[in-house]
Amino acid sequence: MRAAGVITLAAALLPATAYAADDPREDLAPGYFPWSEASSNIELLDNDPRVAPFDAPPGNFGFVNSDLAFSGDRAFVGSFNGFQVYDLSDPTDPALEASFVCPGGQGDVSVHGDLLFMSVEETRGRIDCGAQGAPGAVNPERFRGVRIFDISDVANPVQLPGVQTCRGSHTHTIVTDPDDPENIYIYNSGTSGVRSPLELAGCENAALTQSPVTTGNPTQWRIDVIKVPLAAPETAAIVSQPRIFTDPATGAFNGLQNTLPCAQQPVGCLHPSGTQYSPTPNTNTCHDVTAFPARELVAGACQGNGILLDVEDPENPVRLDAVADPNFSYWHSASFNNDGTKVIFTDEWGGGTSARCRETDKPEWGADALFDIAGDQMEFASYYKMPAAQTVNENCVAHNSSLVPVPGRDILVQAWYQGGLSVIDFSDTANPVEIAYFDRGPVNSPFPIPDPSNPNRINLGGLWSTYWYNGQVYGSEIARGFDTFGLLTSDLLSENELDAAREVRLEEFNAQHQQKIVWKPSFNVAGAYYDQAVRSGALAGKTLATVTKHLDKAEELAGKGEVASAKEQLTNAIRALGDSGDQGELKQALRELRDSL
Repeated sequence: MRAAGVITLAAALLPATAYAADDPREDLAPGYFPWSEASSNIELLDNDPRVAPFDAPPGNFGFVNSDLAFSGDRAFVGSFNGFQVYDLSDPTDPALEASFVCPGGQGDVSVHGDLLFMSVEETRGRIDCGAQGAPGAVNPERFRGVRIFDISDVANPVQLPGVQTCRGSHTHTIVTDPDDPENIYIYNSGTSGVRSPLELAGCENAALTQSPVTTGNPTQWRIDVIKVPLAAPETAAIVSQPRIFTDPATGAFNGLQNTLPCAQQPVGCLHPSGTQYSPTPNTNTCHDVTAFPARELVAGACQGNGILLDVEDPENPVRLDAVADPNFSYWHSASFNNDGTKVIFTDEWGGGTSARCRETDKPEWGADALFDIAGDQMEFASYYKMPAAQTVNENCVAHNSSLVPVPGRDILVQAWYQGGLSVIDFSDTANPVEIAYFDRGPVNSPFPIPDPSNPNRINLGGLWSTYWYNGQVYGSEIARGFDTFGLLTSDLLSENELDAAREVRLEEFNAQHQQKIVWKPSFNVAGAYYDQAVRSGALAGKTLATVTKHLDKAEELAGKGEVASAKEQLTNAIRALGDSGDQGELKQALRELRDSL
């Protein structure tokens, strides 16, 4: 096993890109249904508003849409009230297929085969999915943890026993082990209060302190690892509770600090904005973790720190590295690139219910932090924040994202609540570039915007998650329902690149369980690398003319079934190319295409 890393400090207080001037997203007119919008290089194809029993006025947290998961031709939309199922047979026009009421918040979902997992953290959650709540400090009918459903019949999901946990489940992540196909693992992140041991045996509340905690078995400063036998998911149970925040030198469970020590900070124990950090005084759980099985890694966004775990043994993860950053108030989620050589962490400064994209908010606050992974260590590269200032009436901060599978590039589509969505190219982690966006004006229901009685009032809404799945971008809108978007070609995204991304077809998608994409050789994939070489200037002049001629002819001949001649043309194109840089990438793609014909 690789050794645990030590805390490092990201390049604190470095400036990020300033907000753009005269951006069409700024000062959009308020609206709920209908709304005003602005977009670039992406279009809204469909919106399915929430309907009963999942509809309520914006701001009612009992009915908020949350995270998404996908399986086959279905999208599963989590909610604080249960989950909904959308039929994606027509991917540009989804239809609500089924819904299942099971209150308890937060309702994040993931899928694996015929199983659906759902996070439950609120004290109103009940074992029987009833809507009457579970009153009292101790209630034997209460459920807080990870629900498990058999969804082999999506119209009639069957709830299995599930797994109760001491802090409930705010989020969870599927972790797989290629050497253990009979089981999957669920890494559970509980962020709420600790249950009474009278309600769930073994729960032990501890005071949060900067003094070393080395005794007892406190519920804080650990995560839950749940083992799910696929042949008997009803027997799922916690198999370990690793203390991944421990200081290896002292053995203190509370070994990760979320900021510099107070004495070293210019404003004491406050964020540079003057607001409180969350948590204080130290990291005691993860908000969200993301698995990358191809490299046996997990990236954890853990309140006050970003961490990297070795999960060669999923039951016993080992911390490799941890980073902190005074600009980050609350490390919220993480995304790898497709090679597992980069990781992006988000900062949910303000908890997702506050306006944190105002002109007065520095671009490195409530933003992304981009890191390169060198060996077992994370090296800070830059910040990225949605570059259009939003109003005081829009909850806006960095939130959930996924990769757009364009070969040869690292592209992410990310939700920013009422800041809309942003598509960024982070191939150069030091210089991320926005290539598309969509934004709506502030929600003006149930309270008017602007509201003379409360100028800073926010009607909660916006995109919780935006994920690419089998050719489209789908979004879970907190208040407005389920969105479908189509990316468009532009100077920053070619038709070949977009078509190559659309060729990637998945049977299942959970954003926090990132499967490494391997593209099958095709003329679209080769064309994507060709376009990138032309865009960068690596392919130009006589070489460009030669490669273009042979590649075009090869595609024409292959279309006619003249395979031998098409291979000869590809060989001629290959001979004209160098072995390094964008030419080398294109050369390899052409070789793979030739060999596949």
